Amino acid sequence: MSVKADTHRRMVQKASVHQGGVKRHARPIAIVGRIASVLSVCMYVSYIPQIMDNLAGHPGNPVQPLAAFFNCLFWTIYGLFKKERDWPIVVANVPGIFLAAAAFLTAVF
Repeated sequence: MSVKADTHRRMVQKASVHQGGVKRHARPIAIVGRIASVLSVCMYVSYIPQIMDNLAGHPGNPVQPLAAFFNCLFWTIYGLFKKERDWPIVVANVPGIFLAAAAFLTAVF
């Protein structure tokens, strides 16, 4: 076996997953879903400076965090109540529920 073919075979083996005893390749869309989940969490973590400013007496506009709160809430409900739970959607949106709520509440009160 050539070095190139052997390298390709090892790469394919690393990208494979076992599902129900059958070896299948990881789907690229699943990788995109995981990357999107990480980026969503990063986006909601960016509320922390706004929350700190709100608590320091410099409140921001509460409209966007309120919209993000409901957006995350409904996406989480969707992901949890699908026939097959969509964990990347749930994981991506749960932090947004709490951080958007905190940003909204600290901007209003």
